[in-house]
Amino acid sequence: MSLLSRTPQPGRLLSHAAAPLRTSFRRTLGPHPRYQSTSATPSGRSPLSRATLLVGAAGLGAGLYLWSQTPEFGVKTTDTVPPLVPNPAVNPKASQSVISPDVQANRKLHRRMETFVKALQKEITDEISRIDGKPFFVDQWKREEGGYGISCVLQDGNVFEKAGVNVSVIDGKLSRAAVAQMKARNKDINGDDEVPFCVAGISIVMHPHNPMVPTVHLNYRYFEIEDPDHPDQPQMAWFGGGSDLTPSYLFPEDATHFHRTLKDACDRHDPAFYPAYKAWCDRYFYLPHRQEARGVGGIFFDDLDDRNPEELFAFVQDCGRAFLPSYVPIVLRRKDMPFTEEQKRWQQLRRGRYVEFNLIHDRGTKFGLFTPGARIESILMSLPLTARWEYCHRPEPGTEEAKVMEIVEKPREWV
Repeated sequence: MSLLSRTPQPGRLLSHAAAPLRTSFRRTLGPHPRYQSTSATPSGRSPLSRATLLVGAAGLGAGLYLWSQTPEFGVKTTDTVPPLVPNPAVNPKASQSVISPDVQANRKLHRRMETFVKALQKEITDEISRIDGKPFFVDQWKREEGGYGISCVLQDGNVFEKAGVNVSVIDGKLSRAAVAQMKARNKDINGDDEVPFCVAGISIVMHPHNPMVPTVHLNYRYFEIEDPDHPDQPQMAWFGGGSDLTPSYLFPEDATHFHRTLKDACDRHDPAFYPAYKAWCDRYFYLPHRQEARGVGGIFFDDLDDRNPEELFAFVQDCGRAFLPSYVPIVLRRKDMPFTEEQKRWQQLRRGRYVEFNLIHDRGTKFGLFTPGARIESILMSLPLTARWEYCHRPEPGTEEAKVMEIVEKPREWV
């Protein structure tokens, strides 16, 4: 998650506002497309949204207190659903243009990572805004203790209930709590007091309206612990990150496409990367108190420092560029599918699991909350607008919802 300041500058809308969608967003829940909006008045809400628990102060307080492959699975598709093909506007090779010549001109790696994540943020927000028909709100901020960030949020759009693309470029001193947490991860940090650090990263979470469109997450970051005696020679440095998919309804071809795109990015650097980081993702995005995975996984890695930094930087760039080709074709395929009120209710229940993971288990969220001057709004950007919890809920055997539970209770191989 992003590390953010307490002094945001006035927000603005992206100048590249997309034209309205030509295709209507079909819903079977009534004429108002955003009946789940948090801005709706009580009298205007449906029975479902009145029952839905908003992720608010009570849920957040409780959360913060606590810190693979058979074709019969999944929703049956019809001939009216367009085939899963790459969006012609998203060319994986063309997306390499996000790297400007300034990246190679900068000597320090964390400055080059900074340039990369800012360019990638613009490319992704441009494309998602074009699909949704609504611009991102851009919140630029500065951190008093050092660093800055750019938080881009699209909220209550036509396709996305909430989509956030954050960039954080932070420098300062790690708190004693953060130092202790890193030592628990076997980081050989000198001393127990505050130590200087810098980090540059991008964090993405997108929660769609339509329950047939999966939630997606991405985070890539570069972290340096500085050596006070040798400022140009970091005491240690590493890359971390990954991307994963969390569907409410299972379409096996979507999961396969997502994983294959990530595998292609990994294979360009080392065929051993994908199987190792896919397994790591299955272990990391797991709720032990529920004994469930968060979704169908993807890739995840952390503390990556066992190769030449230039090789690892190239690998992380390719993973970042794989985001649009991995996700946009799925969105275009599913965003206009009809759905029922019961299917929307199930999506809200699955989002409850998402909230639980992010508030209780996610390492980035905990690190951000331990960081002095952290900006809570952006750290918690990953939370959906709405979620739901029901006592002892379990789907009926044989239903599409039950098939999702089979997958999250026993992760499988997708490629």
